Amino acid sequence: MRRPKGTGLTARVSGALLMLGAFGLAGVGAVAAAITAVDLIEDRSEIDTRAALDGAGYHWAEVEAYGLQIRMSGTAPSEVIRTRAISAVGQVIDAARVIDGMDVAASDTALVPDFSVEILRNDAGVSLIGLVPLESDTDAFVETVAALAGGRPVSNFLEPADYPAPETWARALGLALEALELLPRSQISIGAQDVEITGSAPSEEEKLRIESVLRQATPRGVNLRLDIRAPRPVIAPFTLRLQLTDGEARLLDCSAHTESGRSRILAAAIAAGLPDPRQANCPLGLGVPSPNWPDAAELAIAALAELGGGTVQLSDVDVTLTALQGTDEALFDRVVGRLENDLPEVFTLYPVLPRPDASDEGPPWFRAQRFETGEVLLLGRLSDDLQRAATESVARAEFGDGAVENQARLVDGLPEGWTLRVIAGIEALGLIDHGTVEVDPDRLRLAGVTGDAGAASAASRLLAERLGEGETFEVNVRYEEALDPEASLPTPEECIGQISAVLAERKITFEPGSTTIDADARVSVERIAAILRNCPEMALEVAGHTDSQGREEMNLQLSQSRAEAVLAELMAERIPTSGITAVGYGETRPIADNETEEGRERNRRIEFTLAVPDEAADGEAAAAEAGGDGAGAPAEGAGEAAQAGDASGTEGEDGE
Repeated sequence: MRRPKGTGLTARVSGALLMLGAFGLAGVGAVAAAITAVDLIEDRSEIDTRAALDGAGYHWAEVEAYGLQIRMSGTAPSEVIRTRAISAVGQVIDAARVIDGMDVAASDTALVPDFSVEILRNDAGVSLIGLVPLESDTDAFVETVAALAGGRPVSNFLEPADYPAPETWARALGLALEALELLPRSQISIGAQDVEITGSAPSEEEKLRIESVLRQATPRGVNLRLDIRAPRPVIAPFTLRLQLTDGEARLLDCSAHTESGRSRILAAAIAAGLPDPRQANCPLGLGVPSPNWPDAAELAIAALAELGGGTVQLSDVDVTLTALQGTDEALFDRVVGRLENDLPEVFTLYPVLPRPDASDEGPPWFRAQRFETGEVLLLGRLSDDLQRAATESVARAEFGDGAVENQARLVDGLPEGWTLRVIAGIEALGLIDHGTVEVDPDRLRLAGVTGDAGAASAASRLLAERLGEGETFEVNVRYEEALDPEASLPTPEECIGQISAVLAERKITFEPGSTTIDADARVSVERIAAILRNCPEMALEVAGHTDSQGREEMNLQLSQSRAEAVLAELMAERIPTSGITAVGYGETRPIADNETEEGRERNRRIEFTLAVPDEAADGEAAAAEAGGDGAGAPAEGAGEAAQAGDASGTEGEDGE
């Protein structure tokens, strides 16, 4: 049977049309999907940039998305504000996607913009940010800054504007360069007529010198504002020593932690007989054992004045009150009893009333006492000046020149070998932390406390060797683990706990948008360094963290730089850092909710954490957190740590 003519051709044509139709529909669908995706990107970009501009107060600026690009339009009040608006948008999208179509408001008069330069200098380098006159020699200025930076990188973010430079502009820049040379860690804000300098000096003397130089260098027409701080040294132990003889007091040693405390101590010394307080050196420092240190000093000095003479010495919480030989015993007991009751808690009194020796009668004796404060008092009898000089020489060699006070008397008729016995006793006393050695014609007795488990045996061997066979001596020395330098070292966990306590009291913060530690926060770094000096060798990690604002890559870089800045500060404090690593985690390990300001504040932090071997790092690293109980939980593997909140924010916040 024959097919109708044309049937096969029609079928083939119909099939081809169906295939073309299917491809066409698929193409139309793909195009529609692409258009939808572009629309979503455009919408998201517009929303983000609009929010950034509104948040910065630039409501006059308009934005419109074209694919991946953002066009900015509107009339800016000034060239400076136009630049800041572009910078604000650059914090949320790539700056390469921004098209600047904005105008600057015209002015009937040629208004000069607010030229300003912000200089940030630290160990990582120097940053220059601001708006400068086009006619000024910016290249020469940057070259000078680079020379002062000593090979460290200089980041130049200066923008020129074609306006005449103010009359005082060059003078202000010159003053800023002078300050930059003097202050390796500083923030210098330069305006047309104002220069504001914030920085830190290594000592109070250097601070005063730098302030004097800068004030003298301030040119006419420029206002200078200074905020230079000198970190106080860590004093360990806190000490005070005052000697009173014949109604005149000598302040041989002094420490204070506040200006008011120093004033109170000096006032008490003046009342006791200090003739010229201007010659007394009483430095301020960190490390005071108790806030009641001035109270204890005042009470102890007043007690010595009531006794009429002698020496008072404070070493941290130990108070040693030594009366003059011949002091009335009833008076001594009364003064000591009152002082013991009045001293603040934690302070311990060690009263010393030298044994009376009104005549040369009675058996010869000699006594050397070593106090917990390190002071050594020699009492009793020696035969002549030669014996006295030999005894003092040995004592000062053992205990130090300033620690020995010799109140021994010279008498005749001492037994043969007396000098040998006295010197042997002093040498044995040098083997223990504190105690006494007593010498009489029939025996030698050493008693006291030590942190060396082998000290008693060593003292016995020394006395047997020095005194020879047949001589009698006693050694009654008690070992206390708390005095053992190695046994008394804190554990790594205890060290982290101490760091935690410091950071809970004062966090480590940074200057906005930089890796420069705030001047106020350096106190915390110094206290942490003091703790680490007394800790055993241990592996530590200094970790930097940010919140989730800003770009992830920028946050990671900022956290790494800030962790390294803290490590550099520890190195400057002469802390061995071979076992300490600096790591930046960016926004990857939050401990609180990034949707709230409080949560973001907690997430911006520096942590000190004990490092553990990889095989043991199961999230159980021993550490301590100082940051409060706020909302949120640590990210997996973050562990606990001693935290220092970063009050200045992440790069996302500090972009303007």
